[in-house]
Amino acid sequence: MAQREENETWQQVYEQFTTVDEQEEGEEQLYNSYELLEQLAGEPLDLNKATREDLEQLPFLSAQQVMDIEEYLYRYGPMRSLGELRMIRSLDYQQIKLLPYFVFVTGEDESSTTSYSSPRIIKNTLSATLRVPFYRRKGDRNGYLGYPLRHTLRYELAVGKQWRVGLVGAQDAGEPFFANNNRWGYDAYSYYAQLKNTGRIANLVVGKYRVSAGMGLVLGQSFQLGKLATLQSSGRSVSTLKPHTSRSVADYLQGGAATITLLRGSERMANVPELSLTAFASYRPVDATLNNDSAAQTIVTSGYHRTPTEMAKKDNTHMTTGGAHLTFHCGAVRLGATTVYTQLDRSLQPQRETLYRRHFAHGQHFLNTSIDYAYTHHRFAFSGETAIDAHSHLATVNTASMRATDRLTLMLLQRFYSYRYTTLHGHSFGQGGSRVQNESGIYLGATWNPISHLQLQGYADYAHHPWAQYQVSAASDDIDLLLQATWRKSYWTMTARHQSRLRKKDNEEKSLLIHNDDHRQRFAVMWQNGPWALKTQAEMTHHIGKNTEKGWLVSQQASYSGTWLTLSTMAAYFDTDSYQSRIYAYERQLQHEISFPTYYGEGIRLALMARADVTSQLRLSARLGYTNYFVRPTIGTGLQQISHSHQTDLDLQLRWKF
Repeated sequence: MAQREENETWQQVYEQFTTVDEQEEGEEQLYNSYELLEQLAGEPLDLNKATREDLEQLPFLSAQQVMDIEEYLYRYGPMRSLGELRMIRSLDYQQIKLLPYFVFVTGEDESSTTSYSSPRIIKNTLSATLRVPFYRRKGDRNGYLGYPLRHTLRYELAVGKQWRVGLVGAQDAGEPFFANNNRWGYDAYSYYAQLKNTGRIANLVVGKYRVSAGMGLVLGQSFQLGKLATLQSSGRSVSTLKPHTSRSVADYLQGGAATITLLRGSERMANVPELSLTAFASYRPVDATLNNDSAAQTIVTSGYHRTPTEMAKKDNTHMTTGGAHLTFHCGAVRLGATTVYTQLDRSLQPQRETLYRRHFAHGQHFLNTSIDYAYTHHRFAFSGETAIDAHSHLATVNTASMRATDRLTLMLLQRFYSYRYTTLHGHSFGQGGSRVQNESGIYLGATWNPISHLQLQGYADYAHHPWAQYQVSAASDDIDLLLQATWRKSYWTMTARHQSRLRKKDNEEKSLLIHNDDHRQRFAVMWQNGPWALKTQAEMTHHIGKNTEKGWLVSQQASYSGTWLTLSTMAAYFDTDSYQSRIYAYERQLQHEISFPTYYGEGIRLALMARADVTSQLRLSARLGYTNYFVRPTIGTGLQQISHSHQTDLDLQLRWKF
């Protein structure tokens, strides 16, 4: 069970952790999280040589599980195969399935071990992705500055595991290419150079990069865990410094950053103090919507520059950021401190007369400081972070987890984010997305394996919002409940999930809060044997608001993975009353892509993907998607509108290693 399944990707395994709160947060946050995992999967760790810091970079592991892996290696010596992961009782089925995509053991694959360990091995990777739409949007005919193709170019040079140099160019459909303000070609570029593990320099990145520290109250740019994934990791904080390898234009810094080891530990499992400092400096342009007085009304993170209005916002404001994160670690105790200062060359002045924007970040100067802390025991763990902004407004999040028995793990998470607390770079756990403001709550989760082959997971999350929110003009409460059962035996995996989200929103007159509840169910059956895999899934939703609405989706997936050819197909039928009863469904994508399409109305969705390893260095991939709505004369609105009821997209990708 611990061996990697070649016809299944880590994205498909991790998809079991995602919930509707992540999907509604937006593709931007999901893309950033998946991009970090993509990068970690591209640099697998030799488990027998990995340090605790290396294992802590894997965000789906809890602090207890990292400690248990280290203890196993210390007591029993190097692993001979990944099958030994089954001997570590704190690891559950999903983590055992995920780990082979991110780690290997010496001797399991000598060629890969050599390629990742030798400092003399030079590897070049070039990939190009193109999306061709077989339709025209309204903006393609009149309104957009560019053509309808979407494409990305990536190049990376790696020298062993120490040096990495890369360049990413990204172009969205409708944006000009070598024209208008994009005279240098692509609309957005990311570039970086990274040096790791050289003397006291543990990590150095020049160019564009992402930093996360503590629980994300001050710095949370790398990875945002959803509620089910948080349960898997027991709420452990993930501190990272990574190159910005994404096509996204949000949540990155530009300049230089370094992690320096001030005091180094000596041996695995030894209680020797360790002290490290991560310092960073950044100066980068950002997009902003301007007020009549040329102040910045809001910072725009979509990255779209398709129309003259959108192009006028491009890079019209500049942000200077500097800060540091100091970490002390000794045995089971970890302490940290973070300070971040940011200055804008324009004053940030949101429309504060609107009630829910009253306490949004405003001004030109922003300062945030925090302390983070953690204690890990073989049976329980505690971690948290407490932060203040320049005006001493408070935010704190704290977690406690306990492995009550070998079959039962419990987790408690508490957070308090003052409605006056502001941060430009923080993202953390929350009911209303990842914004660290206007929320206090309690989350209780459990993972239980009552019998072999059966796992039960669930959580209950209560949140109170003391100030108004978007479409909620008064203080309100949210409740989120989820229960999931997974049964596995032989070639079969069956999953059943129910999620209820109980919220409120304004009525049409904005005089009263009314129910805005969603109840969702998922049932899935998967059969997997060798190169073949089949998955049947049904999704149902029940929305209770001004009106009561329902919707459902049923899909069938099939895949085959041979020695050089991989094929994957998907067919789905959906029928919902309106957008309020919409359904999100994961689709397998090409490398570096992530998609949770939204389905509403009535129609079908078909997708076919093929990947061919032409040689050991050259890979070609293609994906064809088709959607047909039965009762809609058009698709989309505004300049994105398609004048008929169906759309077809073709994605092509070339990946060359040399």
